[in-house]
Amino acid sequence: MSEDILINVTPQETRVAVIEHGVTQELHIERASSRGFVGNIYMGRVVRVLPGMQSAFVDIGGERAAFLHVADIWGNRVDGDPGTPIEKLLNEGQNLMVQVIKDPLGTKGARLSTQISIAGRLLVYLPQESHIGISQRIEDEEERVHLREKLQQLLPADEKGGFIIRTMAEAATDHELASDVEYLRKLWHDIQDQARTASPLALLYQDLNLGLRVLRDFAHPDTGRIYVDSRETHQAMCQFAGQFTPNVLARLNHYQG
Repeated sequence: MSEDILINVTPQETRVAVIEHGVTQELHIERASSRGFVGNIYMGRVVRVLPGMQSAFVDIGGERAAFLHVADIWGNRVDGDPGTPIEKLLNEGQNLMVQVIKDPLGTKGARLSTQISIAGRLLVYLPQESHIGISQRIEDEEERVHLREKLQQLLPADEKGGFIIRTMAEAATDHELASDVEYLRKLWHDIQDQARTASPLALLYQDLNLGLRVLRDFAHPDTGRIYVDSRETHQAMCQFAGQFTPNVLARLNHYQG
């Protein structure tokens, strides 16, 4: 069944409607003021190390320095081992790739982790890990084993990272899973490329806005046309589609009223 997707963009919010036979089936709204920082990846700079608190403050370009606890430094604790003290891991002035795991609140800055996770449509990519996890919402044990084995068979031979299989993957085809793996691997490769030459406080990755999530999460083989009434958003979507979802590119249209 063919469907069209309509995207209306204003400075305050973006609205997406999924239309089948002239009837709205889904409506999604994202307000610019409600977008947080969680998931953003930065090239931070360590501004202070606090051995007594086993934590550090890291500048990521916000009003307040962000907080990094030693427990959130990837690979530092294994099987209950207390790990290396933070003063032996970090130095003031050091550049460090970090990801926001909690938004700033009141007088407190954002909370950070050095363990990177990148969400796709069906999978979450954990490039520093090596295991395959399953969403807790998938409760059937046979289905969990089946999904894990299916994903293992689809992974490229050179893949060293780990994945979490999301609930939406239960009904996914092999092609859809493989496409998500390819998308996430390319995204991580691009983040690494940026990090090699990034200046301190640079934003390396930001979770997709609603317009771009249409290409990642909404569009599928039965999607007809995708109409967007903002030239700037249309151009951004075309650029993203050309790089990550080329099969959708021909369906993008700039609606000029």
